[in-house]
Amino acid sequence: MSDQNIIHQTVRARYGSIANGQVSCCGGSTGGASCCSNETTSTALLYDEELVADLPVDVTGLSHGCGDPVTIAALRPGEIVLDLGSGGGIDCFLAARQVGETGYVIGVDMTPEMLAKANANKAKLGVENVEFRAGQIEALPVDDASVDVIISNCVINLSPDKAAVFSEAFRVLKPGGRVSISDIVTEGEFSPELRADLAQWAECVTGAIDVEQYTSLMRAAGFSNIQVVNKVDATGIIEPKPVMPRIYSARITAVKPI
Repeated sequence: MSDQNIIHQTVRARYGSIANGQVSCCGGSTGGASCCSNETTSTALLYDEELVADLPVDVTGLSHGCGDPVTIAALRPGEIVLDLGSGGGIDCFLAARQVGETGYVIGVDMTPEMLAKANANKAKLGVENVEFRAGQIEALPVDDASVDVIISNCVINLSPDKAAVFSEAFRVLKPGGRVSISDIVTEGEFSPELRADLAQWAECVTGAIDVEQYTSLMRAAGFSNIQVVNKVDATGIIEPKPVMPRIYSARITAVKPI
């Protein structure tokens, strides 16, 4: 089995346990905490209260992100949106409101338990313009040039092949399409020893890469107008250790040239 497959299996098992309520994303019970959170970080700190006030706990309790990519994306009615690593569906449901009945939202996730939760939440909310698909973000089950906007929330850091993620994102976007990402990045690199810690990788930590490398991979995939629009210290959602590089939660946007 390849190292990439081992990482996928570890991440899938971790998020399957989270979906089943067996563990929080970063160990211990944190309820609605974010992907990389300690016990003080919750959905309410990531999203404007008005956006999530009417969502049931079955949705907000499975919010394991590090930001609000939907608001950053400034979605418009009628747009087709793709969420990379959609989890329990919170960002898909928020996006569905913004694109309206003439728009459509696709969520892709590789964890069966999360997909089951997302579809249950969809039925509970009565949302009709959202679809959840099983798949890996390195090989998206989405047609070429079929999506207006891609969003992702604390997921790409989990991928063992980020170049493939950005290549696939570029492929499925329409010319002029845009990406809006909230993710964990670093200043500096993790040591090989820390990179090999798969438990930390699955907790949104050691899979994170330097922000300059991150944007370079996006540029190599073909994206333009790449902007790190906000970068905040992630100590509120990740417990750093002295041997680690500086860790940030970043908001990154880019465009596929026309």
